[in-house]
Amino acid sequence: MKSGVRLKLLRRTLRERRVLAHYVREIKVPRLQPDGEVVDARTLDQVASLVMACPNLERLLGFYPVYGHVFDRLTHALSTRPKLKEHVWIIGENSAITERSQKQLPPGLMDMEQADQFLRFHDSWHSLSTLFLCSHKQGVLERDIFVQTLQRLPALQHLCISSFDMDDFDDVTLQSLPPLQSLRLQDLEGVTFWGLSEFSRTRSGQSIRQLSLINLDIRYLSAISNLLLHLIYLQRFTLVQESSPEVAAGELVFQPVIASQQLQYMHWNILFPGSANENLANSIRAGGFPNLRTLRAPSDHDGQLQMVCRPRAQIVLPSDKYSKAYRASSEGNSDGLSRTLFTARKQAQQRIEDARKAAMFQVVVEEDGVVQEIFDIQGYIGTVGSRISYNLDSDVTGSDNALIDFPDLVDGAKEVAPRDGCTGMWNASHHAGKKWWNHTERYRYHSVDLQRFF
Repeated sequence: MKSGVRLKLLRRTLRERRVLAHYVREIKVPRLQPDGEVVDARTLDQVASLVMACPNLERLLGFYPVYGHVFDRLTHALSTRPKLKEHVWIIGENSAITERSQKQLPPGLMDMEQADQFLRFHDSWHSLSTLFLCSHKQGVLERDIFVQTLQRLPALQHLCISSFDMDDFDDVTLQSLPPLQSLRLQDLEGVTFWGLSEFSRTRSGQSIRQLSLINLDIRYLSAISNLLLHLIYLQRFTLVQESSPEVAAGELVFQPVIASQQLQYMHWNILFPGSANENLANSIRAGGFPNLRTLRAPSDHDGQLQMVCRPRAQIVLPSDKYSKAYRASSEGNSDGLSRTLFTARKQAQQRIEDARKAAMFQVVVEEDGVVQEIFDIQGYIGTVGSRISYNLDSDVTGSDNALIDFPDLVDGAKEVAPRDGCTGMWNASHHAGKKWWNHTERYRYHSVDLQRFF
């Protein structure tokens, strides 16, 4: 069966059965090309015609082509779906914008037609609650376009912005965000600790319940402290970066250094932790996080954060012995530091085993002044009575990376070149023969929920 035939058959069915088409809320489209390659117009047109056949469509899953500020039928078709609830923009490079950038500085790299076309796509999305904006290979989306786009989405609650340079998204743009429940900022060189501190004091920041800061290189612990202090409804917090946020020179410090009364989940991953892990551990001991229930720290190299959590008997997984990292146990940088979950679990388990080797205390059983038995109580790592669970599980089942990322969302290599896919063989006993049941091998798709990014 040729590629795309199933899309045509599905489209014909939906067009012939209009009542059935009204019940369609989600469409999963197979990936038909590896990442990084341009999607041909024929494929886009096929998916667009399928979208147009579903008037109440809410989600298009597994198919996220790059948008290079050039009109295509799929983007137009999605813009006409008034009940769409989530959309992923992957903004790609545009030759005209690149040429203008060599002659002038922003703003003004996008011409009026490109800007107006992008804004019009959002006019009908009154139900859109989740939006991803990601720059791919120097894709450009200027500051005023950011602000005007978000103003056109009255139902927006969950926002992810990734990989734009400082000319497109900076501290000023951050202050213009609408009130949100979830926000993920990733690889944004224009966002600084000052901008984050100011954002925590805005009306928009007050509603944040889930905040993820990925590779923003926050230098001062006071910026994180201000965030957690002012975001009074924050329940989930994620911090990932290489350098350690430190206390500013000459700053007077009281424990807890950082604190949050409502925070329930924290992902704390600093590759070179400096004093950050120690300050967080001391803050937990000082009662700074009374409602914290889960702490995930893949870069807890010396176990300081493991010590303040509830003791665990075992943290390694049975599947670890089959992982690639197990076969290449030398994985990691020259300093022996690594972010992989296999390494983190291995180190945490080793600390548990080392603690068991020594007796923490003894129980002596006496009878009439005569010692009958002596029981050695083995040591452990953690704090008895702590309500915090030390978690080293991945967001994506089977992954060695703790945090879900864009490759987990857009990677279509497994669907393009499947190894254990479906060819229709399960129906081989059909009397019509192979021509009826056989089709192009298709990878067994595993859905990625966009809410897991927050």
